Amino acid sequence: MEAVLKEKMEDLENGRTLKREHESSSSERLEAGSNGSSGSPTPMPAVGSSSESYTSKRQHTSVNPEDGISVGNATSTVFPTNIDESSGGNPLIEFENADGERVKLEIINSSSSAPGSDDEGEKNSKNSNNENNAEDQEYEDDPSDYESEGNESDISEFQFEESTSAEDELGFDLYDPDIELPPLDKIKVTKKTCSQVRKYLKSEGHVAFLDLFLPSGPTPEDIITLTRLLGFEPKRFNRIYASSSNPLHSAIFFLREAINRVLKSRTHLQDFHTIQNVCDALNKAENVLVLTGAGISTSLGIPDFRSSQGFYSKMKNLGLDDPQDVFSLELFRRDPSVFYSIAYMILPPENSFTPLHGFIKLLQDKGKLLRNYTQNIDNLEANAGVTPEKLVQCHGSFATASCVTCKYKIPGETLYPNLRSKKIAYCPFCENERKNLQRKFEKLEDEGGFSSRFNDIESFGVMKPDITFFGENLPDRYHNTIKEDVRKCDLLICIGTSLKVAPVSEIVNRVPDEVPQILINRDPINHCEFDVELLGYCDQAITWLCGDKLKWEIKHKDFEQILHSGLELQVLDEEFGRYKISDANERVQLSLKKLEAAKTEAKLKEEGSLRNSNPQNDTKVEASEESEVVV
Repeated sequence: MEAVLKEKMEDLENGRTLKREHESSSSERLEAGSNGSSGSPTPMPAVGSSSESYTSKRQHTSVNPEDGISVGNATSTVFPTNIDESSGGNPLIEFENADGERVKLEIINSSSSAPGSDDEGEKNSKNSNNENNAEDQEYEDDPSDYESEGNESDISEFQFEESTSAEDELGFDLYDPDIELPPLDKIKVTKKTCSQVRKYLKSEGHVAFLDLFLPSGPTPEDIITLTRLLGFEPKRFNRIYASSSNPLHSAIFFLREAINRVLKSRTHLQDFHTIQNVCDALNKAENVLVLTGAGISTSLGIPDFRSSQGFYSKMKNLGLDDPQDVFSLELFRRDPSVFYSIAYMILPPENSFTPLHGFIKLLQDKGKLLRNYTQNIDNLEANAGVTPEKLVQCHGSFATASCVTCKYKIPGETLYPNLRSKKIAYCPFCENERKNLQRKFEKLEDEGGFSSRFNDIESFGVMKPDITFFGENLPDRYHNTIKEDVRKCDLLICIGTSLKVAPVSEIVNRVPDEVPQILINRDPINHCEFDVELLGYCDQAITWLCGDKLKWEIKHKDFEQILHSGLELQVLDEEFGRYKISDANERVQLSLKKLEAAKTEAKLKEEGSLRNSNPQNDTKVEASEESEVVV
């Protein structure tokens, strides 16, 4: 058996698509003592080996690797890494609940892929085509709809708590062998804390991670809290928890997915976290890969898709079970009038683009732009002058339109009058055949007959903008360029998207680890580890960076106005490269909101003080209410 396990371990190491948790060692390592003492650290035995016992960091209980690591009383046990035949050769952690049932936690899914694993990443992106391709245009994402590798995930981003003081962050060294962690529920889950916890998981391995963080006799709530420390939380957990006969098992399932997600993600560079680093990288870069989404176009009035004021919220009156169905290819074939009734709302403005689009054009003019992968369908990059060679429209665009029957293609603007008037446009080459089919269908209907041939008669010969609907493949151009581009790029900039829809969301994990990654976005992206985050409105952030720091001029009519609008940089966390850029008006509005909130809080406190100082008033009120009840 030992020989088989060793052979499986070798196969796992040679073929494993995830980065090894201990890059400098061939075996899992754990700070350990001997027989319960706190002696010098000794190596944790390799998976499948029959070596001596070692000691848990937290519990200091001497155990044998074959029997498991005790993490408290007899009601809960965590076992070290093990290779199980049924797991496809993947490491397992086993828990034993209060009923004596062993629950296996497979740390690495067999389908997991490594950062930079191009073949696997390419397969994942192709597998995801029919799931979500129209999702993220401006389809600004909802945390509840994260999709990983084309499959719906059971966890979503955890909305980090705001850090109000230094005490909110982890005030201790996770690598200290004598560390004693506070209860999990006492740790404030901030962005910085999450980054520290993720770093520990990646550097020390999942066994040491669980050994350090799991308390004695972990409850489902403890495991969910640990999941949140990794930056994720379960979707619909309350419902699952209430209906589950084994909440511990459910909680472990969520933790496993969070661990997998973290192990697959990149780790931010330690020496790239300042604004000067960003400027130096942009000056030196020759192959910049730019990923863009909804946020770069909203300043022109193009709606995002998922906010409370977004496009989907306006679709409720259509009577659809899911507003996203307006982009369902199946629904379009059955009834194209649904799409034609709303398409005018998302038509791009003619001959317009934003300063951010101008920045992409500027990178092209300087010979620095490798490619712009955009999830938007508005085609505003073309208005800015970005050439087709430098642009990949991952979800198609309004630039062209095609007949769904014969594939006759026309320029997209030809269709605009029909879209604005909500009038279905038909292909001239399919017109006669469409009319003949319509007559045959009506005759068959009159006779009480039926034929599946007429299922899609409503969409026969209908012209459809070449945007990627749910149920359609991504454009071939995406697959033809992405593999080489992720290898070639020397700087990645992600702008105006939440990166929650595959396959575009996976690009950040396919770029080589040493390539710096910069985020420019209204809000942070919690499930990714960028080296520098410039938070704020995209046009303001890029104008400040180019005009104030780089001394680059973006050719856009609003560039000077934005540049002199009182732009300021706020350092949120220089160590982790987090900054915020705002203009004078935004800061005034924020101050007014804070003042209003302070007034409201003071008023509530005053009312509470008055009630406490006049208990007789409360008694009279209670008596009055009681009298009313009697009457």
